[in-house]
Amino acid sequence: MLRYLPQPQRWISLMALAMLVSLGVGCSQNPYLAAPGGATWQAAPQTASVNTADVQIAELNRRVQLLDDNNRQLHTQLAQSEQQTQVYRDESEVLRRQLADVSKQMESSAIAARNAEQRVRGMQASSQVRGGATIVPNTNLSQLASQLNTGGLPVVQDGASIRILIPSDRLFQQGTAQLLPSASQTLDPIANQLRTVFPRQRIAIEGHTDNATLYGGSLATSHQLTSAQSGAILEVLTRRNGLPPAQLFTIAQGASVPRQSNETPAGRADNRRIELVIYPDTVQSL
Repeated sequence: MLRYLPQPQRWISLMALAMLVSLGVGCSQNPYLAAPGGATWQAAPQTASVNTADVQIAELNRRVQLLDDNNRQLHTQLAQSEQQTQVYRDESEVLRRQLADVSKQMESSAIAARNAEQRVRGMQASSQVRGGATIVPNTNLSQLASQLNTGGLPVVQDGASIRILIPSDRLFQQGTAQLLPSASQTLDPIANQLRTVFPRQRIAIEGHTDNATLYGGSLATSHQLTSAQSGAILEVLTRRNGLPPAQLFTIAQGASVPRQSNETPAGRADNRRIELVIYPDTVQSL
C-alpha cells in the first residue's frame, strides 16, 4: 500500500511504523505488562550480587573468629605467665628463708662448738678455780643418779654425765623465754633433788629448740632463744630454789642438737627442751 503514496507521505508513514515497532519492543520489557499465560512479569533476581555479599560476610566472620581465637590464646598465655611468675616468686621466697635458716644454724653451730670446747677443757682439767670454788673429778655419778626421783622426766646416761630432760613447753610460752606460771611446779621438785643428790656436782643448764623460724620479738635466732631460756632457768634455780650460783652454768645450743626429726610436730616438741647436765666434777667450796 505504501507504494501508492506520494514520496513525502511514504517517508512519514515509514517513520511512524518504525516508532510503533520500537514502542512495541520496548513495551514488551515493561514490568507492569502481563506476561504470557496471564502472570505478572518480574525481574530476574540479582543472584551474582547476593552471592558476592554472602562471600564477603563469610570472610568477615572468619576473620572475626580468628581474632577471637587469638584473643583467647593470648589470655591463656598471659594467665600461664602470671602463674609461672608467682611460682618463681614463691620459690625465691622459700630459698631466701632457707638461706636465712642455714645462716642462723651455722651461727648457732659455731657458738655451740665454742661452748663444747670450753666445756671439754673444763672437764679435762684435774682442777679448776671458778669464783673461788675448786672443781675435782668424781667417778660415782651413776650410783648417785639411781637415787633421783624426777617425777617421770627422762634421765639419760651420757658417758660420764647424767642428763635430765625437761620439755620447754612445760616451762615457757612457745617461741619465747617467758616462763609459764606453772613452771615452778616442774622446777621446784627437781631443784630439791639436785640439792639432795648432787649438792656439789657441776650442773649445766642447756637450752635446745626446734628449727622453726622465729617471728617478731627481740629473739631473732634459735641460739638467742635458748640462751634466754637457759638464763631464765638459772635465775629460778638460784634465786627461788637457792642452789649455789658457782655450781651452775648455762649453754645455749639453739637447734643444732636435735633429739628427734623436725619433720613432725611430735619431733619438734621433743627438740624444744631444757637439759640439766650433771657432770662428774664437784665443787669443793661453795
